[in-house]
Amino acid sequence: MAVNGVSKSLKLNFGLINFENRYLTAETFGFTVNASSTTMKKKQLWTLEQDEQDGQVVFFRSHLGRYLSTDKDGKVDCATEVPDSNCRFLIIAQSDGRWALQSEPHQRYFGGTEDFLTCFSQTIGDNELWAVHFVLHPQVSVLSVARKRYARLSDSKSEISFDSDIPWGVDSLITLVFKDGKYSIKTCDNRFLSSSGKLVDDYGPDTAFTFDLRDDKLAFKDNDGKYLAPLGPSGTLKSGKATKPGKDELFDLEDSHPQMVFQAANKRYLSIRQGVSIAANQDEETDLETFQMEIDQSTKKSMFRTNSGKYWTLVTHAGIHTTATEIEPNTLFDIEWHGGTVALKANNGKYVCNRKNGQLAAVSDTVGTDEQFTMKLINRPILILRGENGFVCHHKSSNTLDVNRSVYDIFVLIFNDGAYHIQCGNGKFWYVTSSDLVCADGEEPDNFFLEFPEHTHMAIKSKNDKYLRADQGGSEKEKREELSGGVAALCL
Repeated sequence: MAVNGVSKSLKLNFGLINFENRYLTAETFGFTVNASSTTMKKKQLWTLEQDEQDGQVVFFRSHLGRYLSTDKDGKVDCATEVPDSNCRFLIIAQSDGRWALQSEPHQRYFGGTEDFLTCFSQTIGDNELWAVHFVLHPQVSVLSVARKRYARLSDSKSEISFDSDIPWGVDSLITLVFKDGKYSIKTCDNRFLSSSGKLVDDYGPDTAFTFDLRDDKLAFKDNDGKYLAPLGPSGTLKSGKATKPGKDELFDLEDSHPQMVFQAANKRYLSIRQGVSIAANQDEETDLETFQMEIDQSTKKSMFRTNSGKYWTLVTHAGIHTTATEIEPNTLFDIEWHGGTVALKANNGKYVCNRKNGQLAAVSDTVGTDEQFTMKLINRPILILRGENGFVCHHKSSNTLDVNRSVYDIFVLIFNDGAYHIQCGNGKFWYVTSSDLVCADGEEPDNFFLEFPEHTHMAIKSKNDKYLRADQGGSEKEKREELSGGVAALCL
């Protein structure tokens, strides 16, 4: 699916895990490959590319831009810059979701252990099977290819339905949980989808699915070999009768953009109930008070979209309306972060002000009370964070936070008057120690502030006005320095 000419579908990178639970690794020195790592970092990332003439043939590209290759004697490396015949592989998917990788020209299978990897086996055994760990942020929007509708928690809260034209509000947030080589689908209220379509509280065999990759689309296969599909008038997601995925069983995964409500100095919410103009005149949070924040990748400026697909835009006489259908300079706003509030600067160089009548206008040269808005993130009640080196997890023995894990912890995000409390699954809270370490065993929460510097990323700032970033040891630590290099930018 494309918006403004840009595909919204996620690019699927992945790690390959052998029978010893080690990741296939492409080394920088000598362009060799091994299966020695127990974690998935940059060297363990692979991208799948399909042959243009034969869609069954695939190429595996490493983080270095080189391609996995094997000769007729089974010798394997990852040095080839432009894929040739020795780089051609076929994926033989197994019933348990693992892949066997067969050299297309040599008809041999790739496998092995540690530094002893070859592509010479004539049969498929445990040594030749690879579990697939997709490298995507697990909080996504899910689009049915056939219905062209998005998944959401139904109004009855009893099922996942594909009946939404756009993924809007907290009910459209889907979290994918990776465990034991399979994925579970979790709703915003922390329940798991079972193959029957029911939502259950606990993980079990009926909630575990394998990913089946078809072109750039995904299908979900249950333990009985049946595929999930949207069924019935409302598109209830559950296993159907299909044992091979067709169009009805295919899905796109898309980035889940942050969605906000804004409260002005008069303590009322910005709304579009009155029409195309935006005014701070409501006391409740509904879809008409919710705006999706999208960040332009080239300018890093922000756009705000309504549930009808229209963008905020600067109009004549400096008013702010929701009439734009395409992105152009007047739909772009600079955000200034002021702890628990934000200020917005429009394309005319003026700050957006909340006037006496509640209407918004970009007329101010400086930031005062009327130019500051409290911005509340509403579609992340549960939060998963990924940094440059991996996911954020609670280190159980030290109560600090590791930021280099292949798996992730799910945290609860609690809004607190412009700030946020971050809670672990055991009910304890994040806090900052006197030595600037972030710990996760607090009885009382510290305030943290969220900023959104670029597309799919956010930064977290402590109450002491310091950004959280990762030290090389893997723990989360505060430092008094500006956001730089993406280290402190944790993916949404």
